[in-house]
Order: sequence, then structure tokens, then C-alpha cells
Amino acid sequence: MAKEPLDMFCYQCSQTAKGTGCDVRGVCGKEPTVARYSVKGISAYNFQANKLGHEDKAVDEFLTKALYTTLTNVNFDIEDLINLGLEAGEANIKVMKMLKKSHIDTFGEPEPIDVEVGAQKGPGIIVTGHDLKALDELLKQTEGKGINVYTHSEMLPAHGYPELKKYDHLAGQLGGPWFDQKKTFAKYNVALLATSNCVMPPKDDYSDRIFTSGVAKLPGIKQIDDYDFTPLINKAFELGDLEEEENKPIISTGFGLSTILSLSDKIKELVEAGKIKRFFLVGGCDSPLPQAKYYREFVEKLPNDTIVLTLACGKYRFNDLNLGDIEGVPRLIDIGQCNDSIVAIELATAFCDLFDVELNDLPLTIVLSWMEQKAVAILWSLLYLNKKDMLLGPILPAWVNDDIANFLIKNFNLAPIGNPEEDIKRILG
Repeated sequence: MAKEPLDMFCYQCSQTAKGTGCDVRGVCGKEPTVARYSVKGISAYNFQANKLGHEDKAVDEFLTKALYTTLTNVNFDIEDLINLGLEAGEANIKVMKMLKKSHIDTFGEPEPIDVEVGAQKGPGIIVTGHDLKALDELLKQTEGKGINVYTHSEMLPAHGYPELKKYDHLAGQLGGPWFDQKKTFAKYNVALLATSNCVMPPKDDYSDRIFTSGVAKLPGIKQIDDYDFTPLINKAFELGDLEEEENKPIISTGFGLSTILSLSDKIKELVEAGKIKRFFLVGGCDSPLPQAKYYREFVEKLPNDTIVLTLACGKYRFNDLNLGDIEGVPRLIDIGQCNDSIVAIELATAFCDLFDVELNDLPLTIVLSWMEQKAVAILWSLLYLNKKDMLLGPILPAWVNDDIANFLIKNFNLAPIGNPEEDIKRILG
């Protein structure tokens, strides 16, 4: 599992190498591993929660400490930084709980829903990113105007929230994971709104019809201020109608914690009868890397007596599959956005109580895909909870050097993904 450390780049001070930046190690003595943690991910969730009026002083204090510790020449102890990583995991659990509460207080708890993937007749707007408040404000301003609003990537779970799905013009989904946006945005001649993160510099063929809001900004692209979407709406009308697409596929989302827990008695009955052998949480960040095909193959090869929980854009590798159900319990359950990992954590905790076992004794295997800044924070949350025997891929994150890898292998039995069929056989025995 171990790999060579990634070179660093730091140009914070006036003594950087060659006057341009330190790219091997800091002239101050700082190793490149020290700044590789999940502060950015926690900040992303904290920012969204703050926008909805929720704050946690402990989280704010942790971010201040972590930023100072990791980005300046303050802490050179790798062992201490691993402890800081685990502390980050705890802080991330707090911030995900806060963001979940913010979303539910504002939009209601998600409910299962089938979502069409494809265009309807009429002018349209595609919204990408994670910012449900921005989507809500846009839906209010476009209500009754004949504009269809579509979600993209991590906006898909918005369809499950009662206060968002009540809008008839929340028309469906266009495209899939974050990295298909250039293809999707070029294909559909509609106005485009990028919120929060995962936005890419636009291609010329749609740069004149994309807008940004909140913290998302692009050079030369119109920024929406104070949720006044008038320019975006005008652009949608200017571009005219999309044509209706036929035979639109359906994908499901919106499984909130209450919905899943309402099936607890049935799930317990099926597990005890041997009709559900294991739960797999397969999710994370999708990647254009060819190795990412592993996740679809893995889910396809799982036996029919297993349940797949999924979240974040990693689900786009397989959420078009019809896995059926086990006596009314769906075999594919989309929990939501990456920050909805807290739902998976709370579900696992509830299952521990349901079956009267510890976390690592649950019939649950976690298979994670690609680690970017928010997913790193979630990984450290799982490690903080002492979850062991997880699989990680499609390649190891750049921040995993020999020291960190050895620690994770020794203490958590974290392993890279391998061959789907062999991995399944090993897990199921």
C-alpha cells in the first residue's frame, strides 16, 4: 500500500527555494505530509451550514488550530499530525451533523423519489454543486415562468427534499458526476449555474451562458450576487427551448435516515433469516480514471442477498443499475450528497443497537472511491470512529506517504481495492 511521498509546493514566506516556492520540502524543515489533511473539506461543510444559520464554536476553533498547525512551520511531528487527522474526523462529524440539521430544518427530511434523466420541452437551467439554498432561491424566482430547472452531479439528492421537490419545474437530472460537466453543458443549450465546488473552467461553447454563485467563481464569468438570479433567468429565455427527450432513464435518490430506519424490523428479520448477508457502503468521489470502472463491476458482481448503500457522486458509476429488492427492502439505496455520510454513520450506529454488536462486528463493508478534500475529511471521520477493514481506491490519495500508510494498515487494516470478484470473495468468505 505504501508509496513515495508526493512533492510539496509552498510559497508562504520570503525564504522559499529559489525565491519561487519550496517543492520538495520546506526550507523551514516542514515535510510535505504535514499539510495534507481535511481542513478544506470540513470548511466546505461548515460554510454551507453557516449560510443556513447554524454554527458550532468547537468546529470553528478546530479549523483555526488546524489551519495554523498544518500551513505554517509550527508542527513537524508526523505522529502528532495523525492525531490531528483523527481530531479532524471528530470535527467533521460535528459539522456534518450541523449541516444535516440545517438542511432538514430548512427543506424537510429527504424522502425516496424517482428522478428522470433527460430534457423536457422548454427553456432550462442546469444547477451543479452542493448549495441547496442557491437552488431553493432559484426555484422560487423561476416558479410559474415556464423554465425547467435541472440538477447535475451532487445536486441530484435535492429532489428528495419536500420543500424543494414541491416545485413542479424541478424537472429532473441532466448528466452525471462532476467531471462530465463539459460534455453535458455543451450538449444542452441552457443557462448554467455553478454553486459551491466541483466547477471546472468552461469550454468556449458554453462560457457565455454559465454563471456562478456563492464561493464558486470563474475568470470572466458572471457572478450572481445576493441570490438575484435575474441575469441567469433572462439567459434561459434568450436561449429558447430544449426538445423533449424520449425514453428517459430513471434513477432513485432521497433515502433519508427516517425512511431507512422505518425498515429496521424488516431488515433485522431478513438478516436473522440469512436473506440479507451483508451491507456494502460503496461511494465517494467519482473519477475519470479508468480504474474507477472497478466500482460498477464490484456492485454488478455482488450476490442478490446483499444491500448497497451509496452517496456522493461515486454513485454515478452504478446508480443506473436495477438491483431490485429483498422482500421490499431496496438493494440500492442512495443516501445523498457527500456530506450525507453522516446519515450512513448514524445508520451504522442504529444498526449496532439493532443487532447489539460493535461497529466492526456489523455485516458492513465500506468501499470508498477517490479521495478529494471533502472525502478525506469523511475518511478521517470513519477512522476516528475506529472503523476497520475499509477498501480505498481507485488509486491511493497523494497524501498517503509511507508513514501514514503504515499507520493506517497497522491500526485500521485499510487496504487498496483489487480485483472486484476477488475482493467480494474475500469479504464474503
